[in-house]
Amino acid sequence: MSSVSFLPVLTLFALLLAALAFPAHAQQWPVGDPVVEVDFSNPGTNPAHWVLVLHPDGSGHFHSEHGVAPSNESQLMDVPDVDRDVRLTPDFAAHLFQVARRHNWFRQECDSHLKVAFQGWKKISYAGPEGQGSCTFNFSKDKEIADLGDTLVGVAETIREGARLELLLQHDRLGLDQETEFMVDAQKDGRLRQIGVIRDILERLADDPAVMDRVRKRARALLARAGA
Repeated sequence: MSSVSFLPVLTLFALLLAALAFPAHAQQWPVGDPVVEVDFSNPGTNPAHWVLVLHPDGSGHFHSEHGVAPSNESQLMDVPDVDRDVRLTPDFAAHLFQVARRHNWFRQECDSHLKVAFQGWKKISYAGPEGQGSCTFNFSKDKEIADLGDTLVGVAETIREGARLELLLQHDRLGLDQETEFMVDAQKDGRLRQIGVIRDILERLADDPAVMDRVRKRARALLARAGA
């Protein structure tokens, strides 16, 4: 009698253990909350590694790990690790997840395997209700995947430029002149993408009477393009 009544208790205990183990896995890839993760690595660049995680509403997180600074880069300009939440436009996020859908959630071969200049490994991963998938490439012959890789690298560069502006504003306001001039050119030719991701620091520059007038004008121009 006692052994029969004890069996359901053991079963309940096993179910409780399973329930406790499940949340850890669910936090990594939450069901119903699709994410795209971009993992970039290139030992020859600074940063040598960064990860960008994005959700369908444009919210996400960016983390970069410091590499070896080029010999011609000053210690001030050598931006330290960046670790912060970010927000991209919903249109950009929608496009990203549409590309994931069109490419079977990245469950495919991405790299061309051609002998081309090494530009860094870009691993793009998807996880969501449809499952998981990832592909890694240096250079892809698939134009949509290649363009997406370039765009995401441009987003990462924009985030790091925002960190550099914060550093210059604190330690070298004169350096903002050259940096914002570079940013205007880089935004025009596509090296920087999603300028709105650094809206906060650009607004600070645009409203700060202690920085050069032309720096304020460039910050306003970048904000205008971000809004457009």
